[in-house]
Amino acid sequence: MPTTKRATGQHYEAVAEKYLISCGLTLIERNFLAKGGELDLIMRDKSSIVFVEVRYRNSQAFGHAAETVTRSKIQKLIRAANVWLMKNGLSVYSTDFRFDLIAIHQHGEQIEWIKNAITQG
Repeated sequence: MPTTKRATGQHYEAVAEKYLISCGLTLIERNFLAKGGELDLIMRDKSSIVFVEVRYRNSQAFGHAAETVTRSKIQKLIRAANVWLMKNGLSVYSTDFRFDLIAIHQHGEQIEWIKNAITQG
């Protein structure tokens, strides 16, 4: 079991990546950093770009992992996605993309994939 917060995050991002690949998505990039934000996984689902936020909670005693995504975090994800799209010559107006959330509980035994979890606006 990972011992640092960073190692734990990387471990569960790898769990999420493996899960999404088993569901038919393909990896484009991991841990894209932009000023003020990070995208855990960038994947392709058929013709759509999928920006994936991975959240882990050991227990649901203090709430669901999905509930840890704040308004501030959403704004950072949207900004980072816009930067990634621009860096790759893509437009928010002509590119099919979405924001998904992978919520992982109980040491990876419970994985919930929430498509279109974050909307711009």
